[in-house]
Amino acid sequence: MAVEIRETPDTASVHAILNATGAPVVMFDQVSLAFDDKVVLQDITFALISGHTKIILGASGSGKSTILKIILGLLPADSGAVWVNGSRVDQMSERELMAVRAELGMVFQEGALFDSLTVRENVGYKLYEESRMPIDEADRRVQQVLGFVGLEEYTHRMPSELSGGQRRRVAIARAMAARPKILLYDEATTGLDPITATTVDDEIIKLRDLENVSSIVVTHQLRDAFYIATHAAIRDNGVVRVVPATEKKAREAEFIMLREGRIAFEGNADQLRESHDDYLRTFLS
Repeated sequence: MAVEIRETPDTASVHAILNATGAPVVMFDQVSLAFDDKVVLQDITFALISGHTKIILGASGSGKSTILKIILGLLPADSGAVWVNGSRVDQMSERELMAVRAELGMVFQEGALFDSLTVRENVGYKLYEESRMPIDEADRRVQQVLGFVGLEEYTHRMPSELSGGQRRRVAIARAMAARPKILLYDEATTGLDPITATTVDDEIIKLRDLENVSSIVVTHQLRDAFYIATHAAIRDNGVVRVVPATEKKAREAEFIMLREGRIAFEGNADQLRESHDDYLRTFLS
């Protein structure tokens, strides 16, 4: 499934993935986007398989976050096709996109919490304001997801009372509250110290491995990228632990390296480390 250095991805690569793994939950086929004369993305083709992780790396301005905006339907591509959970989103109206977005969760760089709302209100916002779920059921779900990220005792705290890492974990809890099938992370660990960043990485791993959430992780933090790719979450006598992944499990997480709007590399952690491409070696150093 992994493809080593490739300068011109094409539709055939998507079909090869489909034949090998079955239908993906996200698929880009020859997607391009430009703002006036500036090319942001060019001929982007990849597929995200259910329960797997794509980690998108690249220099600032290489188009990483733009890919997430296209998945959410916030930016229309100039050409190509985009599928999310079997629906072709690049041909949808804003109203049709709302149903697709209901199955997506988004975690932003700064957490993007509402400062005037408590942790409970932040996490349950979508349930309280945008669904018909009874309040008591929504409250139970909020407690459940806060427990998942280890913050069940912080229900009535305000965002200003939380550390940076805790705010990111609340943001993850909010993103997963409505049980999305796909979570998108945009620089979720930027600005955090390494120890705190690892607690956020652990939540990403736990959601993927214990909740079968498919994920796309945009980051420029190489340490976090490789940690997510090479670790797995397990339940050991009722206790959740994050441990080094088996070789088979580690291959399920794939890296995409963007260079000037194109895919310069797609493959697993070992293939990325072993690449002799000068640009990749410079980036990894």
